Amino acid sequence: MEQKDMSVMEHIVELRRRIIITLAFFAVAFVAGFFLATPLITYLQSTPTAADLPMNAFKMTDSIRVFMTFAFASALILTFPVILYQLWAFVRPGLHENEQRATLSYIPLAFLLFLAGIAFAYFILFPYLVQFMSNLAERLGITEQYGINEYFTFLFQVTLPFGALFQLPVIVMFLTRLGIITPMLLSQVRKLAYFVLLVIAGMITPPEVISHLMVTVPLLLLYEFSIWVSYVTYRKVQKAEREREEAGAADS
Repeated sequence: MEQKDMSVMEHIVELRRRIIITLAFFAVAFVAGFFLATPLITYLQSTPTAADLPMNAFKMTDSIRVFMTFAFASALILTFPVILYQLWAFVRPGLHENEQRATLSYIPLAFLLFLAGIAFAYFILFPYLVQFMSNLAERLGITEQYGINEYFTFLFQVTLPFGALFQLPVIVMFLTRLGIITPMLLSQVRKLAYFVLLVIAGMITPPEVISHLMVTVPLLLLYEFSIWVSYVTYRKVQKAEREREEAGAADS
């Protein structure tokens, strides 16, 4: 059924079906996360960033909390491509055939960018933040005794948001393809976007210039890259529309 012929209730039923499929896959992935959690925790504890940090369990529930957090995060990462596909499947009836193929190809790119954002945060930003806070504690004469739950909670707070932020080019590409935004609009709101990104960077990093720049500069570059992506997509959309109009004129 074409989306334009569907009633509001049919849209709701279709959305519910997509959500149920996603939740079902997430439940399966969550079970798989139980088997992935222990090796992941063991590996991350043995990395150079965490190897020299004294980790403790300050509550009886810290161990199970960390285990369940890793199982949940693993399930979320595994489910991410399914979420993207179900979102695409929901809007697919309202797209032209060439738009359907084009937007479907965004899913692998979005997943790779999600992993790239997590990798950037973990391998570049996170070690610097840990080193910065350890040096600060040493200067203040503070003995470091970290709880394992607090350590991994901080790890997820730093890495997972970058997985989401790195989706910006794909989101811009998708919205440009749908005609919701244009590269001209993105250029016009550049100052506002920069301000928002600066605020986001300030929320992620401690109040220190270098770490703030380590987050801000990639985000600003990512926004500029998104404008270029929007421009390329916009030109392709305009070209496709002209070709359809020419074909329609020829048929008439």
